[in-house]
Amino acid sequence: MLLKTILNRVHQIKGFVYTDVKFEEFPSLAITVKIESRKNGKGRCSLCGARCPGYDRLPERRFEFIPLWNIPVLLLYRLRRVSCSKHGVVVEQIPWAKGKEQTTTAFQIFLSQWAKLLSWKEVALRFRTSWDTVCLSLKRVVEYGLEHRDLSNIESIGVDEIAIGKGHDYVTMVYQIDDATKRLLWIGKDRKVKTLLRFFMDFGKERTKSIKFVCSDMWRPYLKVIAKKIPTALNILDRFHIMKKFNDALDKIRSGEAGKLRQDGKEPVLTKTRWLLLKRPQNLTCKQKGHLKKLLQYNLKSVRAYLLREDFQHFWSYTSSTWASKFLDEWIRRTMLSRIEPFKKVAKMLKKHKSLIMNWFIVKGKLSSGIVEALNNNAKVTIRKSYGFRQYETLKYALYHKLGNLPLPECTHKFF
Repeated sequence: MLLKTILNRVHQIKGFVYTDVKFEEFPSLAITVKIESRKNGKGRCSLCGARCPGYDRLPERRFEFIPLWNIPVLLLYRLRRVSCSKHGVVVEQIPWAKGKEQTTTAFQIFLSQWAKLLSWKEVALRFRTSWDTVCLSLKRVVEYGLEHRDLSNIESIGVDEIAIGKGHDYVTMVYQIDDATKRLLWIGKDRKVKTLLRFFMDFGKERTKSIKFVCSDMWRPYLKVIAKKIPTALNILDRFHIMKKFNDALDKIRSGEAGKLRQDGKEPVLTKTRWLLLKRPQNLTCKQKGHLKKLLQYNLKSVRAYLLREDFQHFWSYTSSTWASKFLDEWIRRTMLSRIEPFKKVAKMLKKHKSLIMNWFIVKGKLSSGIVEALNNNAKVTIRKSYGFRQYETLKYALYHKLGNLPLPECTHKFF
């Protein structure tokens, strides 16, 4: 079977034909395929798309196509200049590439699909191209996807931040978390009030009105903007973020108390007990359960804090929001009487955000920021796989590509 036959089957170009197919040895082995316009065929203006008579031809240009048996494939074509009645003499529009790019749209889609599985550097090495070509391919695919994605009927969103790079550099991530669709909607630099305001500005007033549920953590700028922009939506502070506050407080107590025991020359019973106290009892191994049973016999702040946390877990088992509210009030009262300062801070936080926490029972726990955290973990894997992007814009394209569930540009053949 001739290569021209395969190309006509998987990458047919209307108004053009494949002609000579050759091996090229210099500077390295490659397959070159010449393209010619059909006789009497008119070119299209690159600005308005109108068919126009030809004016002259430019020198031959090369376009990278999908490699065959790991041998680079290059499409060769002399572009026509056409005489447009509206724009004058301009270079023609070609269907296999855009503008002055030397990479075909098919190759860009091909590289972008592989870039979901491998790092950009690995993709470039495997398909004998450059990192910049992979980067450009992703940008073009993402730009098309953002322009053509469907943003209608979005009812549930999740808002969170992730750290990027060193120091306190953050990006705000807004996800769609409806049952049918879970994807990244928007990325903004930093985690300030104006950051989330930009999302609602970009999203538009009409789409914002359709939002019924929002999952977020207790970061004050987020809560402030959500209350202002979508006051009718139900803002849910769910179990995941609340229990994370408990675990952070418990770990702080354990760490401080373990250091004090060492300093006083007492038995180091809290050494290597971090995960013993942070894990749920049902997730402990038999050996860990035995160790925990012995640890609970000691009258330590860490033990009392652990028991308070486990007691609070009953809050999530209530089916009645009324009884759950009474339990929460009583738990806050008992904790405020204790001498465990980090847990007293948690109790104050629960009291302050009680109305938002109780929203968890309105949706019966079906809507959770656990979905957001899962998407955040995928985002962190993408960042790690990249070995660190130097530019924020490049990072943004990578995250949209991985998590945005974006539509692909039109192509004559699916390569996956």
